[in-house]
Amino acid sequence: MDFRSDTVTRPTQLMRDAMASAPVGDDVYGDDPTVNDLESYAADRHGFEAALFTTSGTQANLLALMAHCDRGDEYLCGQQAHNYKYEAGGAAVLGSIQPQPIENNPDGTLCFEKLKAAIKPDDFHFARTKLLSLENTINGKVLPLDYLAQARQFCDQHKLSLHLDGARVYNASAALNIDINEISQHFDSMTICLSKGLCAPIGSLLLGSEALISKARRIRKMLGGGMRQAGILAAAGKIALTEQTKRLAEDHYNARYLAHQLDSIDGFNVNVDFVQTNIVFAKVDERIDIDLLTKSLEAKGILVSASNPIRFVTHQDVTRDKIDVLLSELKAMTLQSRKL
Repeated sequence: MDFRSDTVTRPTQLMRDAMASAPVGDDVYGDDPTVNDLESYAADRHGFEAALFTTSGTQANLLALMAHCDRGDEYLCGQQAHNYKYEAGGAAVLGSIQPQPIENNPDGTLCFEKLKAAIKPDDFHFARTKLLSLENTINGKVLPLDYLAQARQFCDQHKLSLHLDGARVYNASAALNIDINEISQHFDSMTICLSKGLCAPIGSLLLGSEALISKARRIRKMLGGGMRQAGILAAAGKIALTEQTKRLAEDHYNARYLAHQLDSIDGFNVNVDFVQTNIVFAKVDERIDIDLLTKSLEAKGILVSASNPIRFVTHQDVTRDKIDVLLSELKAMTLQSRKL
């Protein structure tokens, strides 16, 4: 039972069968039919001219930043943005692109007044501000549609491009009960992770214009991301988009159940109003030894992150029965700690 992340999902049997029989070629030459089919489908499905299959969300985000920005340029993002905080500084190290992080509001949005103030003047003393990068979902929170429309207007007004780190964008779509295009229509580029909650074993997509994807494809090769018979992986990615996206609401339902039950356990506090998708953050009472708690759970075959707050993530491999086992163990352990 693994509650650490939705990256731990395993390929479905349908994916395994498709991978075993996928027609393949050499993707660097552009002749892998299964990769080409995935990229063509993804571009059409999400309203973009072109798509690029990449090894990871980190690579897809980096390619987007490097395709939008030149050396010495700058992009605006949130302090909690994955492509700023959790991707090893790749934009700065590999792209010579300066990030300008802005504090995220509690709902995950960024204040447009703060963003405006951060845009650099057209002066050779400063980096050139070229791009605004948003993330949806961010820490499990969904950016409202009207906010996305305002972001588009803001970027048009200030002559910025607009990128979406959409690693879990289908969770946002499911939470809002809307078609994915109602989100994607606002952006110049977007990434989609196929292995976070969608069960593909590897891979993300970068979507954008023909020109942007052509530039990103060249950079992908430069970074060692060119793949050969990648259709074996793309076959699972296609099923991730066509089949696995349909069941994400179940993960959200399980997350809300987990949140309410955790909040009722002595020593755990959850802001259930912030649980909009499949991620639950639970603050743990300082009297509880988190390292001991996580090790005790691991001994019983239950994996959680040793942090405070603890992040619990629901996904296809986390059923209601497994959640109940987790809750039962937590109740027993916290009760025992109180006795000690």
